[in-house]
Amino acid sequence: MSETVALDPVDLQILRLLQNDARTTYRDLAAQVGVAPSTCLDRVARLRRSGVILGHELRLDPTKLGRGLEALLSVQLRPHRRELVGPFVERIRALPESRALFHLAGPDDYLVHVAVADTADLQRLVLDEFTSRREVARVETRLIFQQWSCGPLLPPARDGSAAP
Repeated sequence: MSETVALDPVDLQILRLLQNDARTTYRDLAAQVGVAPSTCLDRVARLRRSGVILGHELRLDPTKLGRGLEALLSVQLRPHRRELVGPFVERIRALPESRALFHLAGPDDYLVHVAVADTADLQRLVLDEFTSRREVARVETRLIFQQWSCGPLLPPARDGSAAP
């Protein structure tokens, strides 16, 4: 596990603002947090170097790409052995329908977020790419009706509550 990075109130405000709009210019960002643009640029560069800021992400609308049905697949592997896990993860990550893959503790081994064209496409995906694999013991499918983003992600306050 990597170590926590010390962040001051200006760093936290920069992170809040960038999480709401990563395209904010350094000049606008600096004005909103009350520092010079060069200081703001230096702070963002330090946040990148320290690994707090991991990159930028382009979000696409799956519906506009012909993948209007999204689902979560709970997958159980049997046996759950290292030599099967690596190839399974690589295969699932390579599927064009896969949006996110989580390795879990508990009764299910993986949770896979997928986006497909329709229910027939979802059935094909489950049967051809999951249950046809020998190591897949069970797949449980949950349709996603609606999704919301949450955040911004900030470190906990020193007293254990969420940071302001």
